[in-house]
Amino acid sequence: MSSLGLLLLLLLLAPPLWSSSLPPLDTPEGKATIADLILSALERATSFLKKRLPEINLDGVVGFRVLEVQLDGVQKEWARDPQLQPPSSRVGTLVQKLVLLLHRSIFYLKMSDPQYLTEFQPTVQPGFWKLPRVWIHTNASMVYPTLEPQETFSEEQSDLCLVQLLGTSTDGSQPCRLSDFCRTLMTKPGCSGYSLSHQLLFFLSARMKGCTNGLFHQSPHYMNLFCANMMDLNQRVEAIGYAYPSRDIFMENIMLCGIGGFSDFYKLRWLEAILSWQKPQEGCFGMPDAEDEELSKVIQHQQHYLRRVKRREKQFADGCSSHNTAMAVAALGGFLYALAQYPPANRELQQATPPPPTATHVDGSIPATPGR
Repeated sequence: MSSLGLLLLLLLLAPPLWSSSLPPLDTPEGKATIADLILSALERATSFLKKRLPEINLDGVVGFRVLEVQLDGVQKEWARDPQLQPPSSRVGTLVQKLVLLLHRSIFYLKMSDPQYLTEFQPTVQPGFWKLPRVWIHTNASMVYPTLEPQETFSEEQSDLCLVQLLGTSTDGSQPCRLSDFCRTLMTKPGCSGYSLSHQLLFFLSARMKGCTNGLFHQSPHYMNLFCANMMDLNQRVEAIGYAYPSRDIFMENIMLCGIGGFSDFYKLRWLEAILSWQKPQEGCFGMPDAEDEELSKVIQHQQHYLRRVKRREKQFADGCSSHNTAMAVAALGGFLYALAQYPPANRELQQATPPPPTATHVDGSIPATPGR
């Protein structure tokens, strides 16, 4: 089947686009209900982490480390309101569990993948990931007119550039290093999928490391460019009904652009979709338990077009995925943090039409207070 035929079949099988059925955020009750749903999902996912801790890979640990930072931010926001003391205590309990589990995870990673841990250890250490200081929206005018027909570069090449940036290579080089090869690779236009998300990860990591010289003066431009295209990709994933192989990159885009400060990735209908993908018993995210037979055939064929299998992905026998789960919890943590900053006076959230270029907060996203 051609890629065009595949897309047409997926569109025929996909449900129509819908608005979220979650309660509105302009009442304390609505916010409390949504916060409870997210926290319940995160508690189940943390139980999964505890059970599978020796088997979780580094990408999985990164997702839960980002979640820890997000929950700490939520707790600080809620500490300002005495009425939020019960959910704030619940968040605090979850943070305490994560701190202990993440500390133990480093021990297991040293045994299972020591070289990879050495290269990317900064990303799993406390203090590396930082919450956005200012919220912005993506600019649809920056979406590429055409895309490369396939993944532009390999995960090995991406890792090489990230190791240079982090300053963890064996040659003893300093952080914020940028070779000509990586400059070309990480600014290449027209990328999609994991190549695109890793370009953003590169500049996002530069922000976390405090890299500001040379090309990194232009980090805001590239992050705007990449997240505009990641938003476009997520909207296309939604249009085909969130078929399973595309869910991982969908959640990765929300995690990374959310940390980058793009609040329009926090749409209630996207939150509702992610919550529905969690396995209720295991608490993880991964392969759906049951799929329509015809759609399953499409999904198998679709693997070639929509998803590059990650080199160190950990897929468990019960369908749980380490990377899927990591992306899900970091995306959900971002939703909770945006929710904690949501101003109750804003009543535009439930409108589902896309915003004009100069408008904000009318596309179903959670509009946080600017400048926090």
